[in-house]
Amino acid sequence: MWEEKDNKLIRSFTFEDFQSAFAFMTKLALYAEQVNHHPYWSNIYNRVTIELCTHDAGDVVTDKDYNFARAADAFYAKFV
Repeated sequence: MWEEKDNKLIRSFTFEDFQSAFAFMTKLALYAEQVNHHPYWSNIYNRVTIELCTHDAGDVVTDKDYNFARAADAFYAKFV
C-alpha cells in the first residue's frame, strides 16, 4: 500500500524476477511521459520502489501523485 511520508507517496512493488520488474517500469515510464509526471524510483532485482511528489507544486503530494499511484497499482495488478 502507498504511504504518505515526508511530503511523498511511497510504495514498493515486488515481482517474480528482474525481467517482470523492469517490464513494469517500462510500461509505467511510458505512462509517466504521457501524463508528464515523472517519479523518483529505484529497481533492485525484483523490487521497484516509487516516490511521488509534484515538483512544480513545491515538492508536495497533489492529485497528480494520487492519480499516478492509482495507475501504478493498476499496472501492477496485471503482473501479479
